[in-house]
Amino acid sequence: MEKLQKAIEKARSQRRKRAPAQLAVAADKAIQEEVPSNRTTDPWLDLTPLDISKTDVRQNRLVSYDGGAAAGPYDMLRTRILQQALVNGWKRVAMVSPHSACGKSTTTANLAFSFGRQTDLRTVVLDFDLRRAGLSLMLKQDCQCTMGDILQGKALLSDHGYRVGKNVALGLSSGAVTDAAEILQSQKASDVIAAIEAEFEPDLVLFDMPPLLAADDNFGFLKNADCALLMTEAERTTIDQIDVAERQLAELTNVMGVIMNKCHYTDGIYGYGYGYGYS
Repeated sequence: MEKLQKAIEKARSQRRKRAPAQLAVAADKAIQEEVPSNRTTDPWLDLTPLDISKTDVRQNRLVSYDGGAAAGPYDMLRTRILQQALVNGWKRVAMVSPHSACGKSTTTANLAFSFGRQTDLRTVVLDFDLRRAGLSLMLKQDCQCTMGDILQGKALLSDHGYRVGKNVALGLSSGAVTDAAEILQSQKASDVIAAIEAEFEPDLVLFDMPPLLAADDNFGFLKNADCALLMTEAERTTIDQIDVAERQLAELTNVMGVIMNKCHYTDGIYGYGYGYGYS
């Protein structure tokens, strides 16, 4: 762990800090005119409440679903994200990994439930891993369209989105999308995201993105993000992969931090175990 941290810090010191991204201006009216919709005065009420079985919660390791001690690591990550976003004035956070199977979509799903308990904030979570739709597969919803359709203005999030509690909106997909890179890199996608923000007025937006080194989907899209969190896998992601991925991210947006997932650690390493304060 110490060697890894030194390598990351060394790579960071060799790069200049990137200026904050300039984001696209909303085109909400044009997009709403393109797709007819029967909606209430509050778009959050149009979203379908998420209904997921206890079996799927258990099988997909959604430990943050019910809160409690098991949700501790995700609640801590939620708080760190909020702190960094507040200090830096960031709103759009991209969840990125160097390669597949780092646990990015699992982390994003658990963060959605964790943010759901932060009832004074509104959060929008969008599945932009269009080639795989991993977040959508994990949450087991019967989606009627893809996020590609929404990003192209063929459908509206308020008509096809889901809701966790009263304050987390989910944009999921019915399946894989062709031409994923072209859709994500389009000006239309930028306009749709701005329109979603104008309509739902979230405090934070999370993008579940594809693996960075697998395709070019991220490279044209991350100009739309204020920052990115790099998810890595302990004992599998190499130092070189972290260095390359972080360097590429720094050229595209601000790097909020690096998360090492699937670590084997001793409970209580920081003084208390995650069960502290829970009965």
